[in-house]
Amino acid sequence: MEHLRGDDPVRIGPYTVLGRFDSGSHPGVLPESRYIARSADGDRTVLVCLPGAGADPARWAVEARHARDLSVPGLLPVDEVGGTTTAPWYAAPYVVALPLPDALVAHGGPLPEPFVRALGASLVSSLGAAHAQGVVHAGATPSAVLVTPVGIRLTGFGTVRSAGADGEYRGNIPGLDHGSLPPEQVTGGRPRPLGDVHGIGAVLSYASTGHTVPERDEIPAGLRAVITACLARDPAHRPAVAELEAVFATGNGRGHGVAGGPQATVLDAPFATALPPRVAVALARVAAAVLAAEPSGPVHLRGNRPPLVHDTRD
Repeated sequence: MEHLRGDDPVRIGPYTVLGRFDSGSHPGVLPESRYIARSADGDRTVLVCLPGAGADPARWAVEARHARDLSVPGLLPVDEVGGTTTAPWYAAPYVVALPLPDALVAHGGPLPEPFVRALGASLVSSLGAAHAQGVVHAGATPSAVLVTPVGIRLTGFGTVRSAGADGEYRGNIPGLDHGSLPPEQVTGGRPRPLGDVHGIGAVLSYASTGHTVPERDEIPAGLRAVITACLARDPAHRPAVAELEAVFATGNGRGHGVAGGPQATVLDAPFATALPPRVAVALARVAAAVLAAEPSGPVHLRGNRPPLVHDTRD
């Protein structure tokens, strides 16, 4: 949790903001602005999100309401959607977590291969469940992945859809992680399941190399085939989610050139056993900081303006 900056809100809807969720210590593109906040009675701590720089607020609110109605394992549940058409927000239950880029910072570089495989298994399971409900996530990026002590939580639902309508060029929209954006969606293509597969490849590439668009030789040998296949420019050359489930369940996939050796995965042992020790320590520090946090009270913002309150009128 980071201190608020001069232009951050001190209150969003009924919640008092305690701090920024993202550290800002990495160059990753964020799909939305995220804050840790607390209810007036102090009984509830939440993650409150606002539209990112490139999002259309009205479209973003539609995606937030859609996410609220979903029940997908591994997707961070949205409890509330509020605000106005020009200033919407949503709230999700707070869980002790680090965005994936912050997990790399805590670890001191790319994450170990067993953890990346556990991450892959979690993402494939969640996105496969979404696809089974006829839902495309359209926002799988490193910053949308939250690492918790017990598993992965995926946020950023509908980022691509909220940034621009189908048919519109998305290559110059701020707030989109263009390293994670499937090529067919850059030119305005409709988000489809194989676009989420590209997102999985970008996330796993980032976790194992620190880059969403790596050189092939940078990728660990045991992950090279599956990540390269997921990142294929032509969607038809990417593996289906069902194939990826087999890859991460058995460590030995077939088809689309995907192959790997037998490796421990999240399906073989509790997620916590794959969590790198330095990341676990960072999570403990975050938990302690949030537990001890107190609202800073009224503050004057940059330019001596009064504290920014995010409008809650419907």
